[in-house]
Amino acid sequence: MVFPGPLAVTLLPPSLTLLLVHLASSQDVTSEPSSEQQLCSPREHPIVAFADLKPWVSNFTYPGARDFSQLALDPSRNQLIVGARNYLFRLSLANVSLLQLQLDLDPPGAVAAGSHRRVAQPCDICVLLPQATEWASNEDTRRSCQSKGKTEEECQNYVRVLIITGRKVFMCGTNAFSPVCSSRQVGNLSRTMEKINGVARCPYDPRHNSTAVISSHGELYAATVIDFSGRDPAIYRSLGSGPPLRTAQYNSKWLNEPNFVAAYDIGLFAYFFLRENAVEHDCGRTVYSRVARVCKNDVGGRFLLEDTWTTFMKARLNCSRPGEVPFYYNELQSAFHLPEQDLIYGVFTTNVNSIAASAVCAFNLSAISQAFNGPFRYQENPRAAWLPIANPIPDFQCGTLPEVGPNENLTERSLQDAQRLFLMSEAVQPVTPEPCVTQDSVRFSHLVVDLVQAKDTLYHVLYIGTESGTILKALSTTSRSLRGCYLEELHVLPPGRREPLHSLRILHSARALFVGLSDGVLRVPLERCAAYRSQGACLGARDPYCGWDGKQQRCSTLEESSNMSLWTQNITACPVRNVTQDGGFGPWSPWQPCEHLDGDNSGSCLCRARACDSPRPHCGGQDCLGPAIHIANCSRNGAWTPWSSWALCSTSCGIGFQVRQRSCSNPAPRHGGRICVGKSREERFCNENTPCPVPIFWANWGSWSKCSSNCGGGVQSRRRACENGNSCPGCSVEFKTCNPEGCPEVRRNTPWTPWLPVNVTQAGARQEQRFRFTCRAPLPDPHGLQFGRRRTETRTCPADGSGACDTDGEDICLGLHTEEALCATQACPEGWSPWSEWSTCTEDGVQSRSRHCEELVPGPSTCTGNSSQSRPCPYSEIPVILPASSVDEATGCGGFSLIHLVATGISCFLGSGLLTLAVYLSCQHCQHQSQESTLVHPATPNHLHYKGGGTPKNEKYTPMEFKTLNKNNLIPDDRASFYPLQQTNVYTTTYYPSPLNKHSFRPEASPGQRCFPNS
Repeated sequence: MVFPGPLAVTLLPPSLTLLLVHLASSQDVTSEPSSEQQLCSPREHPIVAFADLKPWVSNFTYPGARDFSQLALDPSRNQLIVGARNYLFRLSLANVSLLQLQLDLDPPGAVAAGSHRRVAQPCDICVLLPQATEWASNEDTRRSCQSKGKTEEECQNYVRVLIITGRKVFMCGTNAFSPVCSSRQVGNLSRTMEKINGVARCPYDPRHNSTAVISSHGELYAATVIDFSGRDPAIYRSLGSGPPLRTAQYNSKWLNEPNFVAAYDIGLFAYFFLRENAVEHDCGRTVYSRVARVCKNDVGGRFLLEDTWTTFMKARLNCSRPGEVPFYYNELQSAFHLPEQDLIYGVFTTNVNSIAASAVCAFNLSAISQAFNGPFRYQENPRAAWLPIANPIPDFQCGTLPEVGPNENLTERSLQDAQRLFLMSEAVQPVTPEPCVTQDSVRFSHLVVDLVQAKDTLYHVLYIGTESGTILKALSTTSRSLRGCYLEELHVLPPGRREPLHSLRILHSARALFVGLSDGVLRVPLERCAAYRSQGACLGARDPYCGWDGKQQRCSTLEESSNMSLWTQNITACPVRNVTQDGGFGPWSPWQPCEHLDGDNSGSCLCRARACDSPRPHCGGQDCLGPAIHIANCSRNGAWTPWSSWALCSTSCGIGFQVRQRSCSNPAPRHGGRICVGKSREERFCNENTPCPVPIFWANWGSWSKCSSNCGGGVQSRRRACENGNSCPGCSVEFKTCNPEGCPEVRRNTPWTPWLPVNVTQAGARQEQRFRFTCRAPLPDPHGLQFGRRRTETRTCPADGSGACDTDGEDICLGLHTEEALCATQACPEGWSPWSEWSTCTEDGVQSRSRHCEELVPGPSTCTGNSSQSRPCPYSEIPVILPASSVDEATGCGGFSLIHLVATGISCFLGSGLLTLAVYLSCQHCQHQSQESTLVHPATPNHLHYKGGGTPKNEKYTPMEFKTLNKNNLIPDDRASFYPLQQTNVYTTTYYPSPLNKHSFRPEASPGQRCFPNS
């Protein structure tokens, strides 16, 4: 196979081994030892690639939200407040996930209608609200903005002020060039507590740099532009107890096109860090970095500098490389205050149109105070030079005038000096002559600082954001060997993406960085000690956070170490990046046609190649791993593989089939090659001469036989036969139980024996008895018969035989009392006589009749049966026994009739009427006596409540309590009548006249005409 062009490749059969003869792109690369040493000699700081950093980073994005430029940390509530374009968010400090607000919906009547309360414990009815609060400009505001020549992108609401104060969040937004501010609940950003005009507190244009700080007294100090065109910059105070103040308007000597960077409330002053055009620079236009301050107790001037700062001063910040001609970094980009060290760190860069270079300088607050205590620089007139002038008050500490009058509370600076002396002559010098960190060809944009206690000393670790979207981690130290030492460079953006960071915040307690980007927020840990797996890598990182724990044999922080004496660090030099680089393949070349030779056959293929140049291996790196040439789509004719062995016969006896197969894969046809001709499967008969034996098997079971017993458990059986033989395995008979339920018990009684005399009295009376037996058995088992108890009946017969023999009142027998059967149908000469007539009913309701035995031969009686019978009387014949009465039955019933009831009702009605009349007359008499007593002792002692004509008292005289509440406006007058007080709380004067005196009282007289002699 031959490649056209620079590639020549031979494809050898049959293994298709590739031999790369010539690869032009790799042949041209030659390296000499001297050039290799030059490439590997530079010492560069370590770089953490995005892929290596990604597992440690938490990310938050929101659809439609942009410009995440304002971040406010709230560690007490474990939340991060984020201000983006048209949106506000509450994020978790742990992983920057969107927090939700849990609301408890109170039942009706618990709170005011439409209200709810925030809860921290589980509630019965809860609603979770995501804390993505939209704060966009309305349509009219955006339309008005666009009508003034602004673009749709500019006419949005960009959050530019975001400050947490207590339980409120103060925020301001550009609102489509109509600034607006509001105070919201820190736990519920959707609830607006107060809406404030944003002019002089927030810029109109989102591209203008501004800053703001709220003092401990609640005063807002804002540094921004306060007009639509952006030509009126000001440092403005508002929202506090002091009067609103600002810098002089349209005075370029005070502020000349400033870009405000940061503001801090420190001691007696409010400090502002900015960069502006230098008015004192005579040769062309240049930018200086400044620090300005004002006294927080400034109240402005009287007649002169009214509503204007009288304590405004500003000084230049010097950050430069020393030398005969210092190299200045004039433009301040970011500042960070370390209150524990009284330090201000600043990021400085060169001018925009100059060569890119950046530096970090640190300033003491004492150095700043020294500059403000020094001389001023003053220009007598616009054509005069700026000359130093002595400071009238060298150690100015915001003192005020002691006099009382129009100048009360004014600062001790004279208003004339305050109007002309504000620029300091001396610049603020950094802590060290040289910057802490410098970097050429890079522009720094943001800075935060962390204090790290290492094993031997305290380090200041700087985290510097760049305009390319990376974060530099550097050390700030006085050690010459560590000066300007970069620990690592963090690539927080994916490869190929370069954009400046929008904000950078640090949370020392959680050791985390929060990075605001154009489309989201990142949380980056300050340390990643666990990423260093070996002792050499851990100590070679020179990271103040990390050290090697000799006991646990791992890289850990000082707080996580098991024994501080076994925890080691080696921060004696700057870390060096390993510049050894392995080779990497570049992109594949386009597919090209190539020929393929395989014995007598030939075909066409597609081939492509790649070079090991992305990157090339250098500084001892490995060559690229993998093929450099890729061959595909080679046409090939198909060929059969050898036949497989015959498979096993499909049957073990009788005629069956055998199969063998082959496939068209030696080689398989591809990319247009011919397919194989012939069959891929063959079959043949097998076991033709092996007959199968006659099978011996059981026939189907027969039906079950009838149960051997209807109850008490029986047996059923069924049978089957063995076909084609008599040696089938198993049983031919199968049994099962049936009818397991028990049999019912059957009772049988023997006939009664004849009556036998058992006791004869002297008078001739006797007792007779007869017997019978009960047999019971749970049939059908006859052997289960049991003899029951003997039944005995006794009867008493009178001596004269006049009456029937009475039984002894035993229990009622079970079964028939009498059994009859035909026997001896011929007439008997002797037997029972006919029954007598039924007797009359007795008191017990029983009738009886009797008969006697007619015997021809004296002796024992031969008659069987009873000589007497008894039965219940018919109902109509039961006698009724009435009580004795002296009233003759002919006089009728002695019960009540309807006339009696009517007479009784009329008597009761008349009696109750008379009784009611008597009670009423008695009450009238008592009431008359009570009214006479009232003339002497009034029941209502407060005579101020009287009003003639039947008008209620409270309508004429208002009680004292009502007047007090109305005066304090606690209860409106129109609602006083709906909340009357109790009468006992209304009286203000009570009279207790003596019962021994008489008083004249006329109801028609007014209260003032009443006579109370003893009052």
